[in-house]
Amino acid sequence: MLLNEQYVDSLYGADADLERAKAGIAANGMPDISVADGYGRLLTMLVSLSKAENIVEIGALGGYSGICLARGLREGGKLVSLELLQNYADLAKVHMEAAGLGDKVDYMVGDARQSLEELKSAGRKFDFFFIDADKEGYPAYLDYAIALANPGAIIVGDNILLRGRTTDPAKEGPSVRAVRSFNETIASDERLQSTVLPGYDGLAIAIVK
Repeated sequence: MLLNEQYVDSLYGADADLERAKAGIAANGMPDISVADGYGRLLTMLVSLSKAENIVEIGALGGYSGICLARGLREGGKLVSLELLQNYADLAKVHMEAAGLGDKVDYMVGDARQSLEELKSAGRKFDFFFIDADKEGYPAYLDYAIALANPGAIIVGDNILLRGRTTDPAKEGPSVRAVRSFNETIASDERLQSTVLPGYDGLAIAIVK
């Protein structure tokens, strides 16, 4: 982490619910890939500012980002969290419940594309999307998010710099190519108004027109 990011994070006290989630993720041998603390705070703010009532999260991991998202929901709002692995979804649920947010989340376990197709077939619409899963799937997840979006919905994608691989011309792996495609679409698609934040590992934010 860069010095500037360390300084910013040092301004904020420990958050018991998020620290519990981090500890649980580590204790269960899961990768340390939750959204950065600063961007977690930003997620809560964006959800609150947008007055979102229905959110899709692609990639639950251990519930850290789910807590951040659910905290910003309006009364009666719901988070639909898509997670490939049952044990990850189970741990996320434990942490959500410990944070007093268990009633705000429903989990769909399995391949996210299939879950998104089910939501599309059911005619569901959403106000906010957070994409933080397998990087090769980012272009498809963005397409689904646009299709499932209410007008004015917000789409956020995490880790769009891939720890420097995205900007390294020598890197041409499938994940790098997919994320570059995602970033280029975010920046150029006429259906979106967007920006990309380069801090931490990069965050893309778009509004569906």
